[in-house]
Amino acid sequence: MGVVVVASAASPETDPDHRDTKHGRSPRIRAILAGGLVLGVGAAITLAAWNDSEFAQGTFTAGAFNLEGSTDGTAFGENPVSAPATLGFTAAPGNLAPGDVVTAPFAVRLDGTTTNDATVTVSTEASTGALTGLTYSLTQSTDFGCAEAVTGTLVAAGQALGTTPGSVTFALTQGAGTADGDAVNLCFRITADDDLVQSQSGTTTWEFAAQSQ
Repeated sequence: MGVVVVASAASPETDPDHRDTKHGRSPRIRAILAGGLVLGVGAAITLAAWNDSEFAQGTFTAGAFNLEGSTDGTAFGENPVSAPATLGFTAAPGNLAPGDVVTAPFAVRLDGTTTNDATVTVSTEASTGALTGLTYSLTQSTDFGCAEAVTGTLVAAGQALGTTPGSVTFALTQGAGTADGDAVNLCFRITADDDLVQSQSGTTTWEFAAQSQ
């Protein structure tokens, strides 16, 4: 904080007691000017600073997800739309007659790199040629093969070949650690009825689309 002290000017005309002691005379006009005196006290203070920090980091890695299929229940692999697995029917599907029933097993599972369970949706990917007079069903079984006990029906008998009802789904479970997940065993049953046309030929492809949970 600054303190200012100022001496005021005095005039000999208003200060009769004032005399010039050195020369023994009083000037007619005498001005005493006193400059301002500024008194100030200042101090610079520096404080020590203490600092400390904490840091946190996260690493984010996406899981893996892979569906495999098998036509023999043993050898599993990937079967893309460009190279679908060929179902092994119990009778030659190239020589059908009205009343014939042919079956083919299929299995799907999640491989050992998969880190999530899945819901699989079944649909018809594509069909070509003529499929008149042909119907099918799709069931789940306890083990691989169409002779095994049926545990569930995904598509009821009588479904026109080349079509799939909406909302046909089933669950798949990932394996423990790096083990493959348990397979879901399926069976296609194709039935030829009296509407079958001689020498007709057609192909249908099913899609098993797995979505992680």
